[in-house]
Amino acid sequence: MSPLAFFIFALALVCTAFASPINGTAATLEKRVTHTGRGTWFNVGLGACGKTNVDSDKIVAISTQIYGDGNNCEQYMHITNTANGKSAWGMVRDACPGCGASDIDMSPSLFQELGSLDTGVLKVSWHFENKKFTLS
Repeated sequence: MSPLAFFIFALALVCTAFASPINGTAATLEKRVTHTGRGTWFNVGLGACGKTNVDSDKIVAISTQIYGDGNNCEQYMHITNTANGKSAWGMVRDACPGCGASDIDMSPSLFQELGSLDTGVLKVSWHFENKKFTLS
């Protein structure tokens, strides 16, 4: 084998190794699902997650269909008012029995970041952040 052929073979072998997938990468990525529904507001208190909050906390109640057994408690959500583009983050601390599957209920302070309380109902899109997400 000529030195040039050996070099090309070795280079191809190295490139193949670098192009190989890394084990575990797929398992650490989470699929983001964006939901669209109604956003309303409520006066908070003791929530289904077992925490007591006040209206100035940025709190979200999610539908009982999504709430399930509470696996999303303490998880942040990114919420966008689809009419004006304003967005904010809120933390899941409650379930909303009267909400449709993709509807959310928000604390007054969180709702006000997206629109006026007088509006009462907003069309919103939202998704859960990674469970390790925190606001800095």
